[in-house]
Amino acid sequence: MELRQALIAFVFLPAAASAQVERFAVVVGNGQGQPEELALAYAETDAGRVGAMLQEVGGVRPENLVVLRGQDAATVRGALITVNDRVRTAGRQAMLIVYYSGHADAGALHLGTTSLELRELEQLVRGSAASFRLLILDACRSGALTRVKGGSPIPPFDIQLGERVAGEGAVFLTSSSASEDSQESDEIKSSFFTHALVSGLLGAADANGDGRVTLDETYRYAYDATLRASSRSLVGIQHPTFEYDVRGMGDVVLATLDANAPGRSFIQLPAGRTWLVFQQSPEGPVLGEVGAHDLARRLSVRAGRYFLRGRAPDVLLEGTVEAPAGGTLTVDESRFERTAYARLVRKGGGAASSVVSVEAEARARSALVGETGVCPGAALGLAVALRSFTLKPRVGWCRGGFSNPGIEATVDQYDLELSATHVRDLGAISVELGLTVGGSLLVQRFRTQGVAPRRTTAALQLAPSVGITREIAPRSYLFFLGSTPTYLLRSETSSATGSSFGPSFAVRVAIGAGYRL
Repeated sequence: MELRQALIAFVFLPAAASAQVERFAVVVGNGQGQPEELALAYAETDAGRVGAMLQEVGGVRPENLVVLRGQDAATVRGALITVNDRVRTAGRQAMLIVYYSGHADAGALHLGTTSLELRELEQLVRGSAASFRLLILDACRSGALTRVKGGSPIPPFDIQLGERVAGEGAVFLTSSSASEDSQESDEIKSSFFTHALVSGLLGAADANGDGRVTLDETYRYAYDATLRASSRSLVGIQHPTFEYDVRGMGDVVLATLDANAPGRSFIQLPAGRTWLVFQQSPEGPVLGEVGAHDLARRLSVRAGRYFLRGRAPDVLLEGTVEAPAGGTLTVDESRFERTAYARLVRKGGGAASSVVSVEAEARARSALVGETGVCPGAALGLAVALRSFTLKPRVGWCRGGFSNPGIEATVDQYDLELSATHVRDLGAISVELGLTVGGSLLVQRFRTQGVAPRRTTAALQLAPSVGITREIAPRSYLFFLGSTPTYLLRSETSSATGSSFGPSFAVRVAIGAGYRL
């Protein structure tokens, strides 16, 4: 079943008192649901990201953090009871944080084939001796490239705050409205909302740059980032919602960022592009994201190696950086590898599934049977770059001829061609191998003292080819092509039949330019 609303309830201390609070957390991720529910790709990954974030910037000490992946309801229930016992004996004011990512419906969490009733979960959290409590529920169902959280649609439901002690602060921050699905993405390897929440608390939401991420900053960032990401999905836009009551508490600080903390660093990212930060390599976990138009351009990270991917309208930037302990790394994108999106499509990367270019070329063909000299001309067409190959429909023309005693002729050749090529990128150039099929009309016009009517001959064309392409601008490129076309046509002979049908071989070279639309 599907949970149409993911509930997040925050209860925090004001910044001045947060140093006196002992924080405890139970983080749960389970990608398996009921037998009819498809396995989730990133529920357990999201739990790991949240757990790491709580330790790094959320003030939760490792001994106070319990992370459960793929566990059943009894294990989760036992962990909550055990942590509540520790909270009760902490001897100081405490905060309890509970996070869940996985399958659910309106009444229960689905932990594999077992269930934990929402009412029981709420009682375990509310019954804690902690003065401040945080509950996060993030439920999802899987799809293809963009996954919708949950399973089959159910009517929306509400969870009420109920009774609260005087002065208690309560915040509801949901991943979507009551009538919408919550989604996850293969590119960021996370749910849209949890990804935005973690990125924001690591620094992307710190709009004023003071190193303290407040509740208001967190919501504004999570709202904008979730809308931006979900607007590109097949399911549609997902709107996070926000309702809170923090009487007498002022604006609440959710995360404190300090590059001088042992083993910590800031990565300062250039403006105008959307950046994803991966741990170690492009195959590593996604740590966080900063949008192209975000005011905050830095993320708080552990010192170490990171792979960065920046997206601009026409180009992808990729590179590896080292974040120094106790300092700030300002990213210099001029040192990054730049890849045009058409290349990304051919290599299977990027968001686009195809890129269309207009190409124009000057070409020259060697003589066919009965001709002398070359046949210079031109061609115009499209190049449709797909994930594994490129299709090139085009029309071409060239003019050749021949001269014999008493007669001269010009030959206009009109071509209609379709090429399929496979392209391999080698540094600054791309090399392509392809095959062209098509049809040609050869129109011969004669100049003689006698009578020689115009003659039109049809031909079939088959041409293997090899080419080199070089980028000259974000959308423009030059190319050189060489091919050995074989034409099947009828040619005049001196035999009794006067003509024969067979192949005629040639060599053709072309140089041209393309512009991506």
